Amino acid sequence: MSNIKLGVEVISAHDLFHRDKQNSCSPFVELKFDNQIFRTTTKPNDPNPVWHESFFFLVPDPSFLSTRTLEAHVYSYQDGTDAKPFLGKVRVNGTSFVPRSEAAPFNYPLEKRSVFSRARGELGLRVFITDEPSITPSFQESPRAYIPSPRRSEPVRSSLNTADANMMSAGGNRTELTKPKTRTLYNVTPSVNQQQPTTMNYGMQEMREAPPRVVQYNGPAPPSDFSVKETSPLLGGGQIIGGRVVRGTKRLASGTYDLVEEMRFLFVRIVKARDLPDRDLTGSLDPFVEVKIGNFKGVTTHLDKNSDPEWNQVFAFAKENLQSNVLEIVVKDKDLILDDYVGTVRFDLNEVQSRVPPDSPLAPEWYRLENKRGEKKRAEIMLAVWEGTQADEAFGDAVFSDSLTSSDTSNIISANLRSKVYHSPRLWYLRVRIIEAQDVIIVSDKSRPPEAFVRIQIGNQMLKTRVSQRTFHPTWDQEFMFVVAEPFEENLVLSVEDQSAPNRDEPVGKAVIPLAAIEKRVDDKKFRSRWFHLEDSISDAMDEDKAKKVKFATRIHVAAALEGGYHVFDESTYYSSDLRPTAKPLWKKQPIGVLELGILNANGLHPVKTRDGKGVSDTYVVAKYGHKWVRSRTVINSLSPKYNEQYTWEVFDPATVLTICVFDNGHFSAGNGRDTTIGKVRIRLSTLQSGRVYTNAYPLLVLQPSGLKKRGELHLAVRFTCTSVSNMLMKYTKPLLPKMHYTQPLSVNLQEMLRVQALNIMVARLGRSEPPLRREVVEYMTDAKTHLFSMRRSKANFYRFTAVFSGVMSVWKWMGQVCSWRTPVTTALVHVLYTMLVMFPEMILPTVFLYMAVIGLWNYRFRPRFPPHMDTKLSYAESVNADELDEEFDIFPTMKDPDIVKRRYDRLRIVAGKIQSVVGDIAAQGERVQALLSWRDPRATAIFVTFCLIIAMVLYITPFKLFAILSGYYFMRHPRLRHRIPSTPLNFFRRLPAMTDSML
Repeated sequence: MSNIKLGVEVISAHDLFHRDKQNSCSPFVELKFDNQIFRTTTKPNDPNPVWHESFFFLVPDPSFLSTRTLEAHVYSYQDGTDAKPFLGKVRVNGTSFVPRSEAAPFNYPLEKRSVFSRARGELGLRVFITDEPSITPSFQESPRAYIPSPRRSEPVRSSLNTADANMMSAGGNRTELTKPKTRTLYNVTPSVNQQQPTTMNYGMQEMREAPPRVVQYNGPAPPSDFSVKETSPLLGGGQIIGGRVVRGTKRLASGTYDLVEEMRFLFVRIVKARDLPDRDLTGSLDPFVEVKIGNFKGVTTHLDKNSDPEWNQVFAFAKENLQSNVLEIVVKDKDLILDDYVGTVRFDLNEVQSRVPPDSPLAPEWYRLENKRGEKKRAEIMLAVWEGTQADEAFGDAVFSDSLTSSDTSNIISANLRSKVYHSPRLWYLRVRIIEAQDVIIVSDKSRPPEAFVRIQIGNQMLKTRVSQRTFHPTWDQEFMFVVAEPFEENLVLSVEDQSAPNRDEPVGKAVIPLAAIEKRVDDKKFRSRWFHLEDSISDAMDEDKAKKVKFATRIHVAAALEGGYHVFDESTYYSSDLRPTAKPLWKKQPIGVLELGILNANGLHPVKTRDGKGVSDTYVVAKYGHKWVRSRTVINSLSPKYNEQYTWEVFDPATVLTICVFDNGHFSAGNGRDTTIGKVRIRLSTLQSGRVYTNAYPLLVLQPSGLKKRGELHLAVRFTCTSVSNMLMKYTKPLLPKMHYTQPLSVNLQEMLRVQALNIMVARLGRSEPPLRREVVEYMTDAKTHLFSMRRSKANFYRFTAVFSGVMSVWKWMGQVCSWRTPVTTALVHVLYTMLVMFPEMILPTVFLYMAVIGLWNYRFRPRFPPHMDTKLSYAESVNADELDEEFDIFPTMKDPDIVKRRYDRLRIVAGKIQSVVGDIAAQGERVQALLSWRDPRATAIFVTFCLIIAMVLYITPFKLFAILSGYYFMRHPRLRHRIPSTPLNFFRRLPAMTDSML
C-alpha cells in the first residue's frame, strides 16, 4: 500500500459573506478528497477566521493523483438548526499538488456553487504531498446531524462512532474495494480559544492503535488519454486556479508575459572584434567565435579574410541547464584541417548582472583577449553578458542552448531555429468579364473566319472561354474569377487563339493588363469596360508607346475589377479565423477584444527521428489567427520541450477559430526534409469566457494510415479579453460574411476553386519568408484536403446527422407511447395539456419559449469548463479499419494497385446504391403528394377532390377548437379503439402513383 498522503493546512479566510441575523457568520470548512471528508472547527461570528489546522488524506493509488480534485467547502454554522448556509468553495486540481518543501500558502478565491448562490472572499490553504512515515492519515467519522450548543460559553464535542469506523486492514500491495460509507469528522465548538479539536486527537490515536485499512478508489473512472486536462501552472502573472489568478503569486514584473512561465536565461551578445592578428603566410584570418558554458557551445558565422569582423549575434543559455559557473568566449580562425586558437575571454557567472525590461539594453564593452598562457593580447572583442527572461528584447533574435547541437553550428545558427511572426498577404478577388473582340484575323489564312477563344492567365492560374462560332467579330460575354495578392507583382494576360484543329490552337494576339491599373470596387455597382489592342508578343503588348501608334488592329473588349467587398477564404469556412472583407475601408475601426496565447510546453512527445542512437524530436509550434501567423523557436533533441512564448491578436469577430499545430523540424534530418505533423489544437473564441485564463493540456492527436495516434500533450494558456461588450453582443446580430457575399453571392463550387487558388498563393508567399513556412505546414494548418472523399468522415457526418435528429425521434417515440397508453397517467396529463393549449391558443408560444428558457437554465449546470477539443468518437477515428484509412491517405489521382482500386470502387458503388434508393424513396413520396391533384390517377384525384369539398363544408360550420380537440383525441385514442391494419388515409396515399414507373 502506498505511503503517500495528501496534506492540507487550512490557514484562514477573510471577507466571507454574512449569513446570520447578527450580520456575521460562523464559518467552518469541509475538505473532500477521494471519498474522504474532514471538517475544521467552527469560528463563531467571525467573517475573517483563522484556523491553522492540518489534515492528511490517504492516497490509495499515486498514479491517479493528478486526476483527483481536492474540494474545500465553506459553510456557516447556525445554532438550533441542521441547515448549512453555503459561503463558497475551492477546487484544487491534482496537477498542482507539490512536495511539502515546495508548498506555499495560497489565497484561493471562493467560487459559487450555482448561478443563484452567493459567495465572496478568499480561503487560505497550503496543499502538499508527503511520504513521511511519522505522519498518519487523519480519522474521519460517520456523518451525523449538527449538535447545537446549549450554552455558548461551554464547548460541545462530538463523540466518535467507532462501530461505524472502517479500519485499515493489513495485507496486499494492491488496493481492494471495501466501499465504505463516506465519514465526516464534525467538531462543533463555538469557543474561540479552542484551536485544535479534541476529537481529532482521539481519532488519530485510535488510528494508530488500529491495523491499517486497505482502501480502493471507487469514484469516477479516470479520464481518457484523448481528453483535455485542466492544469494549474505557476505563470508570470501568478498561480492559475480555475481560470483565475491567485492573489500574491505574481512573478514577472512586466505584464507582457503573464501567460507563460518565467524562464531565466544567460544572454551573450557577440558584437565585433578588432586588431586580430594575421596568419603567418596567408594574411588575414577567417575568424569566428565559440561561446562555451559547460557542455553547451554556440558558434557564430565565420567571416573570410577580415581582421575587424562584425557578427552581432545573440546566444541564450537556459539557467536551469547550466552545468558550469564559467563562461568562455573563444575566438578562432577557420581552417580546413584544424581551427587555430586566437584568444579567449572568461566570465564568472556569479558576477553577471541581471536586467529587467523596460530597462534599456545593456551596452556592450571591449574585452582584451588572452592567449593560452593567460597573457593579454592587443586583440579585443566587443560583447555584453547579462541575465534576463523571455521579456528581454534579445529573446526573439537569440540562438538558444536547447537549439544547439554538438556539431559545428555555423550552418545551424539560422532563422530556421528562431521564433518568428508572419503576416499573410492581403488577397483580392479579380473579376474578369470577356465581352467580345473585333477584327480577329488569322495571319496564315486571312479569308477564313476563326473559331476564337480567349485564354486568361495570371501567374499559375489559367482559364479560357468557350469557343465562338466562325466569325471575325466573336462574342463571349463570360465572367471569370481569380485570386491575386498584394503587392501586385503579376499581370493579367489575355491571349486570343484560334482552334484550327481539335488539338491545335493558333495564337492571334495578346493583351497585358497590369493589376495595379485595374479598378477596385467595394460594392455591387457596375464597373467600366475597356478596349485593348492585341499584339504579337507579351513584350509588344506591354509597350504603351507602340500601342498608341497603332491605328487599326485586333481589339478585345474586357471589363475587370478587383473585388474588395468579399472575404477571400484561404481556409475552411467552418473554422475560419478571419471574416473581414478585403478592402480596409470596410473594416471596423475598433476590435471587440484581444486574444492572448501562451505556448507553455509539450510533454510525452514521440520520437520522430534517430540521432546518436536514440529517438529525438526537433519540435516547434505554429499558431494562426487572422492574417497573423506565429512560429515558436525550435527545441532540438527534446521530447519535453519548453517554449514559454506569448503572442497577442486583435479580435474582430467571436465566431472565429484559433489554430495551433506542432511540427517536427525536418531541416536537420536526412531525407526529403519535410516537416512532420505531430498534432493540432483548435479553439473557438465564442466558447471562451471573457477575462478567464484557460490553462489546459491538449492531447496531440494525429490520424495516420496505421490508425489514431497520440503524439503527446501540448500545454497552453489562453485568455480572451473583451474590450467592448456591446460591440461583441451586436456582432451576434450582424451577418457572418461581408455584404457582397449576399448581394452578389458566389457558388459553392466557385468558392472551393478560389480557395485552392488562395492556398497556393499563400504557400508561395509564406515560403519566401525566412524561415519559410513550408507547404505541408500551411496545408495542415488550413485543412486543405478536407474536401477529398473519406469513408471515415462520411460515416462520422452520417452519425452527426442522426444525432441532430435524435431528439425529434425521441419525441416521436414518446408520443407513440402516449398514444399506446403505456402510462395512463402521462397520457391523461397530455390530454389535459392539449385541451388547455387548444382552448387558449395564445399560450402556445409563451409555453414553448418558457420551456426552452428553463431547459437552457437547467443545462447551465452542465456547461463545458474548458474549450472543446478533437472528439475521437465523433470523428469515427477509434473504430475505423485499415483499408478505409489507407484510402483516406491515398493521393489524388490514385496510384494504388488496380485490384485495390476495383475493390474500393465496388464498395463505393454499394454505399452509393443505398443512398440512391433512399433518395428515390423520398422522391416517390413527394410525387405521390403531387399526384393528389395532378389527375394522373383520375379516380384517386376525384376521391380526394370530393373529400376536400366535404371537409370544407364541415369545417365551415364546425368551430375550429372543437375540430382540433376531436382530432387530437382521435390521434391519442386508446389501443382498444385502434386496428392493427393501416388506416384508410395511409392506404389511399400508398396507392397513389409515382414517377418511378417512368424511369428507365
